[in-house]
Amino acid sequence: MKKISIVLFLFAFTSLLSQSADSAWVLDNYSKSEKLIPMRDGVKLFTAVYTPKNNSESHPILIVRTPYSVAPYGEKAFSPRLYSTYWINYLREGYIFVLQDVRGKFMSEGRFEDVRPFNKNKKANTEIDEASDTYDAVDWLIKNVPGNNGRVGVFGISYPGFYATMAALSNHPAIKAVSPQAPVTDWFIGDDFHHNGACALMDGFRFYSGFGKPRPVPSTTVAEGYKFPEKDNYNFYLKMGAIKNYSGLMQDIKFWNDMVNHPDYDDWWKARDARRACYNIKPAMMEVGGTFDAEDCFGAWNLYKAIEQQNPKTSNRLVMGPWFHGGWSRGEGSSLGNVRFGSKTSKYYQDSIEVPFFNFHLKGKGTLDGIAEATVFFTGENNWKKFSAWPPPTVTAVPLFFQNNGTLAFNAPQKGNMFTSYTSDPAKPVPYADGVHLIRTREYMSDDQRFAARRPDVLVFQTGMLQSDLTLAGPVIADLKVILSSTDADFVVKLIDVFPDDFSYSESDCCKGVKNEAEMAGYQMLVRGEIMRGKYRNSFEKPEAFTPGKTETVKFELPGVAHTFKKGHRLMIQVQSTWFPLFDRNPQVFTDIYKCDDKDFVPCNIKLLHQEDAASSVILPVLSR
Repeated sequence: MKKISIVLFLFAFTSLLSQSADSAWVLDNYSKSEKLIPMRDGVKLFTAVYTPKNNSESHPILIVRTPYSVAPYGEKAFSPRLYSTYWINYLREGYIFVLQDVRGKFMSEGRFEDVRPFNKNKKANTEIDEASDTYDAVDWLIKNVPGNNGRVGVFGISYPGFYATMAALSNHPAIKAVSPQAPVTDWFIGDDFHHNGACALMDGFRFYSGFGKPRPVPSTTVAEGYKFPEKDNYNFYLKMGAIKNYSGLMQDIKFWNDMVNHPDYDDWWKARDARRACYNIKPAMMEVGGTFDAEDCFGAWNLYKAIEQQNPKTSNRLVMGPWFHGGWSRGEGSSLGNVRFGSKTSKYYQDSIEVPFFNFHLKGKGTLDGIAEATVFFTGENNWKKFSAWPPPTVTAVPLFFQNNGTLAFNAPQKGNMFTSYTSDPAKPVPYADGVHLIRTREYMSDDQRFAARRPDVLVFQTGMLQSDLTLAGPVIADLKVILSSTDADFVVKLIDVFPDDFSYSESDCCKGVKNEAEMAGYQMLVRGEIMRGKYRNSFEKPEAFTPGKTETVKFELPGVAHTFKKGHRLMIQVQSTWFPLFDRNPQVFTDIYKCDDKDFVPCNIKLLHQEDAASSVILPVLSR
């Protein structure tokens, strides 16, 4: 341990020296100005402009529009993010860097609206949306910032990724390249606030208790969120009970109240699905995301898919790496929790993909020959793969069937009246991770699932030892045949890689100089998990109750997988009905969950059928060699 501590200290010290040198270079070579840029309706948006002092050549503009503040404020106060390895690449390339507070946030005027819908029918010159705000900002910058070359790129991670998508819809002719990264895309189906209609309680409450507070006038102040009285989030949320009990804590949070008043996938939610606006896109696009992103994994996969289908002539690329939320912009991307990826994946992406992408489109520099339509890192084998499309054309949908005695097989069951049952009790929900936490961990996305496998309310099925590598490339489909004793329940399906009992990492698999000390023998690595609110099994718009005692189908998609189950490993599927407090609890009776009381929560006995006439399965996207 002493050797590891010394290595970590030296690494941190070296990083600080490097950052200090970078900050000195930025201050020597860049100047900062602050502008209030007028929009078409008269509202002015606060904008920080970082401009190269070198006037011997013209420079492209790269914009990030954010609801999270462009701080620090003041023309002599430079943003520390400019000194990071990720951002300084662009400064050394001579980009004009622009950061803008979006309408209604921090120092920008106007009223903020969450995921403001795109208005494709704008008529009056004063009608606005985030696309028009981007258009007006870009138009002003092109005309008023000296030394620009008339070419603009836009990118952003998470919520700024949503604003990047909207920038692509602005149709300003100067915008040549856009990269939405981990983009907020659909807050009901798959990002941040919901997955398949189930409320992402822990993230939603913690984040929006501060972010959602009203800001009546421009301000540099960051609103404080709820101050938790204890460190055990499982215990806190369990004691809070039904979601209606949060109303007193969230009474001033507009989006929270809008959410509870729109429990189903109605027109209000559909208007906030960015994919529905993605037509007639002109700039080159590159969607980026992490396969272990706990917040917006859905967005990158599905925005890429929508743009491909709705804009067949648009240059559109996808990059997915083994990253947590925004991990490609911070950290090496060489590990997550106990799982190692064998290389510095973030550096590869930055140097070989992102900077060349913008350089080509904004500077006319280099080539895109080395950047494929889809560049995806496959965990398990720890390799980047390049494809002409995603999912790859060589993928075959192969059902893997649940069997008796907790097994999985590629052959359908041949017997009748076979099932495995469990009782889901909302009073004792299955935790999303082992241990005690206050804030949701990002490492849960690859955590060991043995703690869950030991619970009686978690069904465990696994294959025998694999005789050859099995590579999955694309979304996994859960196709469950179930019988409930009540009128509703959630279903969580987890795809897991079970390591051999004699597994251990070699030095080459680990971060340089750091020995992996986690016990990896028999490790049950979560590869992908997803939840489905049962009442939406047939329609997100029109929920339906289950009929107790009746066989019903619950079929849903797990976001894309890029993973190789190595020879000697096993593939495991876990099925459960709570995943707490990551997602809110279903009372397991058919009701408006946002309005129900604590007394409405009841246990439910659930049978998972695996018989000839009702064969439950997971459909795997198997990649041919």
